[in-house]
Amino acid sequence: MQIQDQHFVVTGGSSGLGQGVATHLIGMGANVSLFDVNAVAGTQTASDLGSCAEFFQCDITRESSVTESLDSAVGHFGPINGLINCAGIPGAQRILGKHGTHDLESFSRIVQVNLIGTFNMIRLAAEQMQSNSPGEDGERGVIISTASVAAFDGQIGQAAYAASKAGVASMTLPLARELARFGIRVLTIAPGLFKTPMMDVLPDEVQKSLGESVPFPKRLGQPSEFAQLVQQMIENRLLNGETVRLDGSIRLAAQ
Repeated sequence: MQIQDQHFVVTGGSSGLGQGVATHLIGMGANVSLFDVNAVAGTQTASDLGSCAEFFQCDITRESSVTESLDSAVGHFGPINGLINCAGIPGAQRILGKHGTHDLESFSRIVQVNLIGTFNMIRLAAEQMQSNSPGEDGERGVIISTASVAAFDGQIGQAAYAASKAGVASMTLPLARELARFGIRVLTIAPGLFKTPMMDVLPDEVQKSLGESVPFPKRLGQPSEFAQLVQQMIENRLLNGETVRLDGSIRLAAQ
């Protein structure tokens, strides 16, 4: 799929990986609808990106919120050609910690946002895409989600986060197989250690140490590098049903 003049929805688009993707796609001539719960950040990001970006306040875990936002996005920029799921929340808690057992509510919340929210976006965006006019090879849309290397080598305390991201990775192939008949491709990126707001809460020396733990290059990834892989996935129609690690070959230690 070409990127110029196409319409992409980016969840979590007001910061971090999502903002990096939105910036990159607009730089290539796309229109981008930013979906985020943070109205202040979303409005500011859309303003910074110019007329090719529009913000829609959206809670990805709520069907009505997603449906309303998708309809508004279509009304503003036209049919949706691609969805990039970057919205997510972190979480770290031991099963048996100093203050008792793992809180069930926090586990449910992480799965609700990272896994169920991602699926909610996919199913409702695919519903929109199925009516698109077919392009080359009959392609009607592309969906790219964000997992994590924690899906494969989660650390102690990451049970909820790892489970949520493993779910995103695991549903990629069956979704791609099911949506193939509609000409909709489904892919996932599993990033390693990236310079995002989740990382920025850590002291500089901790971030530096984490970056140096990456075999090569010995640094944190940049959102622009994540966006470059998104571009390749959009443009290369043979990429489908795959989860790609983007991690400098790091494998997370137990803790």
